[in-house]
Amino acid sequence: MKIQIQSDKLRDALNKILTVVDRKNSRPILTNCLINVDNNSITLIASDLEVSSRIIIPAITNGKGSFCINSKNFFDIVRELPDSVVDLEIQNSENLLKLNCQSISYSLLITSSEEYPHLLFENHNNEFKVRTKEIIDIINKTSHAISTDETRLYLNGIFLQLVDNKLRSVAIDGHRLALLDTTEFLGDCKALVDGVIIPKKGITELRKIAESYPESDLKISVDESFMYINAQKEYDLSIRLIAREYPKYQSVIPSKTSFSMQVDKGAVLDAVKRIRLLSNEKTNGIKFLLKASELEISANHPSLGKAREVLPVAYAGNQFEIGFNAKYLMDTLSVFSDTEIKFEFNNELSPVAIKSETLPEFLGIIMPLKL
Repeated sequence: MKIQIQSDKLRDALNKILTVVDRKNSRPILTNCLINVDNNSITLIASDLEVSSRIIIPAITNGKGSFCINSKNFFDIVRELPDSVVDLEIQNSENLLKLNCQSISYSLLITSSEEYPHLLFENHNNEFKVRTKEIIDIINKTSHAISTDETRLYLNGIFLQLVDNKLRSVAIDGHRLALLDTTEFLGDCKALVDGVIIPKKGITELRKIAESYPESDLKISVDESFMYINAQKEYDLSIRLIAREYPKYQSVIPSKTSFSMQVDKGAVLDAVKRIRLLSNEKTNGIKFLLKASELEISANHPSLGKAREVLPVAYAGNQFEIGFNAKYLMDTLSVFSDTEIKFEFNNELSPVAIKSETLPEFLGIIMPLKL
């Protein structure tokens, strides 16, 4: 069985799928890439059983078949090849893959594909389409609030739910919340009425597939355990969903607030970056002192000194003080474009909502920090 393919196409395909491979996997077969050869195409598959990736690329083929090859070694070799035609020949009797490119040749050990697990990449029920730019927007605006606490697995991802005919994305980590609503989708996604949790690794691969096909549609479907994503009928993902119930995130969203402050996003973000330099490394704590038409941001480091900056703001409530984790605040502020944003408070202990009229579909919530 022979294959002829351009090295850049093979390199690009391997680069897309091999990040799902877990080199420490307890099943040695999963450190391999499965390659299926068909008429004028080859299909590359990689998986750690939690996230699986498949891509089909055109090639000149002679015969059909399949084999497994060490993922890392094969990619390291292909990555160093010049941009030229690569000739591959499978010698099943010797379990060898002969690779030739210009004056370069390798003989690589391969193994049978029979041990490789059978993977599903499609489910035509509950299918809907989302533009790739919307997927990237969801990830960019909410992923910063994903929890890194492995003991709370249900927070280690983005929660996707159908709410009032909108596709709602939520991430929370116990200290902050990021919520984004989008109406830019087509099809039936009733399976998302109860919501699904997409894990961090799946989100990384979802971003990759979306960025590979700008201004395109992703076809998405879900079942009880997996989310399936397809782009242009050539690149597929299968993501095992987190099988946990997501917390009632609505309970941290203030139903009403007593005070609000409007401020230029760029000005407050720059000020927080500067004042943070003298915050405590463990807490990243900074202090907001709100007065009539004025916001004072300050920090006090026990061994480095103090910092203070005053900004003009639209605020007419009572004077009060509130603390924040500067990093959490910076992450949320960075979601907004350079425009006016609104902070909504009740008191120095209750959740603070951050909004913008120019981005009404996004809501940021930050829990105050006791200083």
